[in-house]
Amino acid sequence: MSKTIEIIVSPDGQSRVETKGFSGSDCREASRFLEEALGNRVSEQLTPEFYRQQANNETHQQEGA
Repeated sequence: MSKTIEIIVSPDGQSRVETKGFSGSDCREASRFLEEALGNRVSEQLTPEFYRQQANNETHQQEGA
């Protein structure tokens, strides 16, 4: 899957940044510059991909301990 960042602007001027194809916290790193340019974050909704990668990282860390 290719990595994309979508910016959705509603008629009332609110904007939303959506990342697709990223795993874990890579999405935050990729979209940080857009969030900073657009202003203060009002809310954040993390996708299942974020949590799946976080769980995989924790499993690998426990196996290495």
